[in-house]
Amino acid sequence: MSDNVTIIVTLSLLIWVAPFIAKLVRLPTTPVEIILGSGAAGLGLLGHGHNELFELVAEFGFLYLMFVAGLEVNIKKLLDTDARILKTGFAYLGILYALSILIAWQLGMSFVYMVVFPLISVGLIAALSKEYGKDQPWLKLSLVIGILGELVSIIVLTLASAGIEYGIGLEFFAKITTLSFFIGVLTLLYYLLHLLFWWYPEIKNLMMPYFDTKEQDIRLSMATLFIMLAIMLYLGLETAFGAFIAGVFIATFFAHKEDLEGKLSSFGFGFLIPIFFIYVGSSLPLEAFEDPAILFLATLITAIMFLVRLVASILFVRFCSFRTASLIALSHAMPLTLLIAMATLSFHANSIDRASYEAFVLASLMEVVISMIAIKLLLRGKSASAECALSQRSKGL
Repeated sequence: MSDNVTIIVTLSLLIWVAPFIAKLVRLPTTPVEIILGSGAAGLGLLGHGHNELFELVAEFGFLYLMFVAGLEVNIKKLLDTDARILKTGFAYLGILYALSILIAWQLGMSFVYMVVFPLISVGLIAALSKEYGKDQPWLKLSLVIGILGELVSIIVLTLASAGIEYGIGLEFFAKITTLSFFIGVLTLLYYLLHLLFWWYPEIKNLMMPYFDTKEQDIRLSMATLFIMLAIMLYLGLETAFGAFIAGVFIATFFAHKEDLEGKLSSFGFGFLIPIFFIYVGSSLPLEAFEDPAILFLATLITAIMFLVRLVASILFVRFCSFRTASLIALSHAMPLTLLIAMATLSFHANSIDRASYEAFVLASLMEVVISMIAIKLLLRGKSASAECALSQRSKGL
């Protein structure tokens, strides 16, 4: 009982003070929360050993984070994007994965590294949008490519989790078949709902009214999230994928509720999501920052992840300046949430050891700090517009 009380009080205080510290050190709140979690755990303020309640809330915080990430993806707008952006984006991702697999294979690394190196998440790109403005052409292009990358990353993460859990055998291929069938059903459902709402737009307003005094938009969003999680559990697929799809569904079909994303994000980033990052920090002992082997591996992981993105971003030089292409590459070098998710999954399945897990978490922090500083330096003293002719002609942005 005393452990639970201490954890609750500590979490409350850390969630409250994290933004103040982040502003003071000029870093995003997320890495600050991870570091605070590590420090609090080192002081014994987050319990001793496993705490089921803390772990449960932290896991839901992660799922909610994936749900919020899905809210950034409007399929209708994505399909309306300039075809050249989509082609360039897929080519960029292809180079990213090819280079990652080649480097990991040459260095004798396991397939976990092949999955981790090309991961892309749009979570911290949103933080860049708040700082530099959503109208920046390079950020618009970065977000579109980031959405494609996150979709691919989520699918790869789901397949990797099945491979780690079952190995390459009949059960693994059964999972692939189930995932393919599920994606096919989702595609069919998208077109059916698109037609239904096009012919009967009043249904959409009935489900989520413009003038809502009973918070029906929040209720429907939460119901969609939990139903999708239940489907994932029933099918034995990655729940993070289901949470992401739930967010995509809300963003795609209920875009008329312009304030909904803000309400859902505010609740998540103000309460549930910080608990997840503090939990991640609690699993990273302070001694990891002093271990030469862990520091070396974390530095190597960080260097490779920057390298493959900078090389792949050369594709954008045809349409943008080298500086703009570098900004896009750096904004994609912060897949903090997915990297930690993959590391956690691999560690629990004994695919990587404790030192490798700690190196992955430390690398995720290093990437955020280096990317944020590098982006600020590239934009210093110049117009933050970072013109990009390709993004300016995008219909979907």
